Amino acid sequence: QVQLVESGGGLVQAGGSLRLSCAPSGRTFSSYHMGWFRQAPGKEREFVAAITSSGKNTYYANSVKGRFTISRDNAKNTVFLQMNSLKLEDTAVYYCAAGRSGNLYYPSGYNYWGQGTQVTVSS
Repeated sequence: QVQLVESGGGLVQAGGSLRLSCAPSGRTFSSYHMGWFRQAPGKEREFVAAITSSGKNTYYANSVKGRFTISRDNAKNTVFLQMNSLKLEDTAVYYCAAGRSGNLYYPSGYNYWGQGTQVTVSS
């Protein structure tokens, strides 16, 4: 069974940093593009960042550009989201996703999803 397991979430003060990790199991995801999405209470799931299978191309939501960095280590089958200068509005459940084709900016472009990890930014 394919699973994506996120870790690294938690409580952090505004201006702080967190690094999320996503470790797929049951399958090698080196040929998949990977993405991070987030969902705040009462809001729709929104795109945060994505990276192509090779790792050569990355994409970001305007709201996180310059603060978040997505990367991957295919040898370790792990994807990371480094989050710096965190803001209150970054509070959400963050989801890792993997896909083979489709638009990287939309949930429909992904086939597998993790269970999510909570990120809470406090003032």
